[in-house]
Order: sequence, then structure tokens, then C-alpha cells
Amino acid sequence: MFENQPKALYALALANTGERFGYYTMLAVFALFLRANFGLEAGTAGLIYSIFLGLVYFLPLIGGFMADKFGYGKMVTIGIAIMFVGYLFLSIPLGGGSIAFIAMLAALLLISFGTGLFKGNLQVMVGNLYDTPELAGKRDSAFSIFYMAINIGALFAPTAAVKIQSWAEATLHCSSNDAYHFSFAVACVSLIVSMAIYYGCRRMFKHVEGGNGKTEKKDATVAEEELTPQQTKERIVALCLVFAVVIFFWMAFHQNGLTLTYFANEFVSPVSTGVQSMAFDVVNLVMIVLMVYSGMTFFQSKTAKAKAISGVVFLVAVLVLMWKYRELSGSVEVSAPIFQQFNPFYVVALTPVSMAIFSSLAAKGKEPSAPRKIAYGMIVAGCAYFLMVMASQGLLTPHEQAAAKAAGGATPFASANWLIGTYLVLTFGELLLSPMGISFVSKVAPPKYKGAMMGGWFVATAIGNLLVSVGGYLWGGLSLTIVWSVFIVLCLISAAFMFLMMKRLEKVA
Repeated sequence: MFENQPKALYALALANTGERFGYYTMLAVFALFLRANFGLEAGTAGLIYSIFLGLVYFLPLIGGFMADKFGYGKMVTIGIAIMFVGYLFLSIPLGGGSIAFIAMLAALLLISFGTGLFKGNLQVMVGNLYDTPELAGKRDSAFSIFYMAINIGALFAPTAAVKIQSWAEATLHCSSNDAYHFSFAVACVSLIVSMAIYYGCRRMFKHVEGGNGKTEKKDATVAEEELTPQQTKERIVALCLVFAVVIFFWMAFHQNGLTLTYFANEFVSPVSTGVQSMAFDVVNLVMIVLMVYSGMTFFQSKTAKAKAISGVVFLVAVLVLMWKYRELSGSVEVSAPIFQQFNPFYVVALTPVSMAIFSSLAAKGKEPSAPRKIAYGMIVAGCAYFLMVMASQGLLTPHEQAAAKAAGGATPFASANWLIGTYLVLTFGELLLSPMGISFVSKVAPPKYKGAMMGGWFVATAIGNLLVSVGGYLWGGLSLTIVWSVFIVLCLISAAFMFLMMKRLEKVA
């Protein structure tokens, strides 16, 4: 997975990690902030949340067109600067009045536009690193590494959001609403780090930044692919079909910041004890990640020294977990946003496992194509919400739950393990769909439209994110079983459509 990858990949991945850490720190508490600070209903907060997500993923289309003309590197730089200003505005506590609301909306516009210039174009630059014959075979693994780096930032984000908010309340004596702004300020710091990494390592990837006068001449032995108008049309149509399907995946997946967070906040016990409580400490999750990586490295290493180092790392991680277990006492508080750490944790931990499985299948000539992986990912996402149906048996509706709490009566709770398990299954679907989809776009997109086609991927994500608000409007008087079943049906219908279109998609893959 990591062998023979260019150093530029890691530089671009780390720059993206910093930016994503700030973004997910802000996103972890944003829906709760909207309801607490402005007193919004669940549906209204969900609408603002989904429109923001939609803009974040729609504007890369504009960023892609601009980059095809002016260069990817230039757009990335401008995007970081605009995002910084947006997060800075969001970090200022202005209360819950109309001025604060307008300032918040302005900040969201700046963040989404800056992200539109940054996000897709950085990924195009990663894809451009693999346009040479000697690196072409490493493209899928490169995007898996890149995607894993995104989730390293996301893994620590919920903990950072909760901890900085608690610190502001306890140490600075801020109100709970003002304390949210300290979580948003983390994004400003992370962007500074991201920019430092980008410019500190720029010499490694300057040749793929694009733009007039900025791109070095390619090796004469590497000819740019020439496509006929018919081939170009076939590729664009195939990509559009994939885009249409992934809309519904992101609609279901990004419920993690909305209805799944509402579920954690209203239907999961606010305390945890025993072994389960260890899952809510990010240090323990990092130790498990180290065990996975050191274990795989031990069996794949070719030298005794490498095996010894891997063994030591594995042993240290085990000892830390044992010590943390012995130190357990009483219960720990479980904040709803903390559940969002499980998806990135699973991505980071399972990426090498999934790559090993697909490498083994590839060696036997049985690896499924990228379109098939996407279809399987849709089925897996549907299975994740089936778990939520099971978790919701015997629970009240959200309105009934709120009324029971207000009356001081006993309310039923679901085990946190259901939600932790749901994130695990959703992550399996994500690993099948997201990094493989980005790689598919990078590979299939006609050379003259790479920026625009990568933007198209994000437009599909944007539409899916706009539809996230459906979950917010379903949340209230309806049975939870009905809420989750909507996402099951949409995922399975999307998978069926993919399989119907499979021959056309695999033709251009």
C-alpha cells in the first residue's frame, strides 16, 4: 500500500489532513450549535446544515472549471485563504440575535466557497501524480492513502470539539453557547498548519499544479491520452450515471451529523461504563490503529529489524490498553458529537485491511471493478440503517421522548453499541464507494475535463447533502423505524440501478 508512492502524495495528504481536521471539528457540533444558540427546530437546523454541506460539495464544480483555466495550485491557495476568513468570522461569539445569525450565514458562504476552490483541485493534483506509466498502477492505493489521511484529521475532531468547548466553559467561564465558538476557532489554527505544510513541501508537487506557465513539460515518452468525441461522450455519460447513484449514498451517509447525532443526543444513555467506555477515549482508538498497522507490517516486513520494530509497537499499544482498562473507575459522560469519531477511526483502521483484501483478489484476477465496488457500497449502507431499525425497536418517537423527558418520567434508551456498530457498517460502505469513486473519476475523466469531472463528483455529493435535510424533517412525530427505512430503500434502489448499468460503466473503467 505504501511502497513506491511518491513523496508528493504524503505532502498533499497531510495538507488536506489539517484542513479536514478543522472542518470536522466545526461540523461535529454545528447542528447542535444551531439548535442551542438560535433556538431552531430540528428541521430548520437540518435544512441549514444540509444547505451548507451542499454548497461545500457543489462549489468544487466552479472551482474545477476555474482550475482548468488558471491552475489547480492557484485555486488551492486562494481557497485556503478564503476558508480562514470564514472560520474566523464563525469563531466570534455574537450571541443569538439577527446580527449573529447573518454573520454565521456569511461565514458559511466563505467556508463553502473556499472549500470549493481547495477540495476538488487538491484531489486532481493527487491524480495527476499518477499520469505516468510507472505510477499508474498505484492510483487506487494512492487515493486510499489520501482518503485515510482525511480521516486521521476527522478522527481527532470530535474529541477536540468537545474538549475545547468544555475547557472554555470550565476555565474561561463562558456560557455553553459561547463555548461553541472555541470549537470553531480550532479550524483557523488547523488551516495555518495546512498552509505551512503545503508551501513547505510545494517543490515536490509543483509540476502538477497546472496553469499557464506553471506546469513543467511532461516526459516526452508520456503522451496525453487522445480520445475521439464518441469516447469522450461515453466517459462523461458513464461518470454522470455514477454521480446519480452516489447522491443517495451521501444522503444516507451524512446523516451522521444530523439524525444519527440527534439519536445519540436523545436516545442513547449519556453515560457509559466498563469496556464500552473505553471506546469514547480517542487514545484507545489510536492504540487499536497502531495494533492494526504494526500487526500487518510485522507479517509484510522483509527484514528482521522491521519485524522487531513492528512487534514492539504492537506490544506497547497492547500495554497501554491494558493500563487504561485497569484505570477504569465509575462512568464517563458521553457527548453526542463524540460518536462522530467512530467513522474516521474505522476508515483509518480498516483501509490497510481493505487494500490487502483487494490486492489478494487482484492477484487472483477476481478484484471487482470500481463500479461494482460502488454498487456493493450502496448495499452495505442499506444494511447499516437496518441496524438502526433494530436499535430503535421499543423506542418512542422523538416528540414522545422529548415530552417524557420534560415531564420527568423514565425514558427508554438504546445501547451505544448499536450506534457504534452502525458506524462500522457505514464505513465498510464508504470504503467501497468513496476512495474508489474518486479514483474512478480521476482515471476515466477526459483529460481536458478533469477539473470539471472531479467537480461533478462533488456536485453529486452536494445534492446528496441537500437531501440530508429530509432526515431532519422526518425527525419528530414519525416512528424511528420509518425514518431509517427511508434510507434503506433509497440505498437498495440505487444499488439495483448500478447493476443495471454495469456493462456500460465497466466498458470505460
